[in-house]
Amino acid sequence: MNISLLVIRCQNIEVSKDFYELLGLSFVKEKHGSGLSHYSCEHNGCVFELYPNKGKPPQDKNRLGFKVSNREEILRSITKADSYEFSGNIIYVLTDPDGRKVELSE
Repeated sequence: MNISLLVIRCQNIEVSKDFYELLGLSFVKEKHGSGLSHYSCEHNGCVFELYPNKGKPPQDKNRLGFKVSNREEILRSITKADSYEFSGNIIYVLTDPDGRKVELSE
């Protein structure tokens, strides 16, 4: 099994798009029929989408994790919240614009 779709709701999809683009994702703006305008990107067979949350703060406590090859470069652009060691690897924990925890590993 592989994850093929992940949708997160964002207070401000423009700000969230900028955050996730710093991690290396590349989004395109989409709108399907009478649906909401949103951002979408496909990476390694998984579609990751950012949708507006219609003025309500996100209620989820989800945590996302990304393996990146340029972690030190990313960390220079984003404030890290915390870090911990797991299997000999340092995992950095960031906070996205909606307060979700986002883990970065190499």
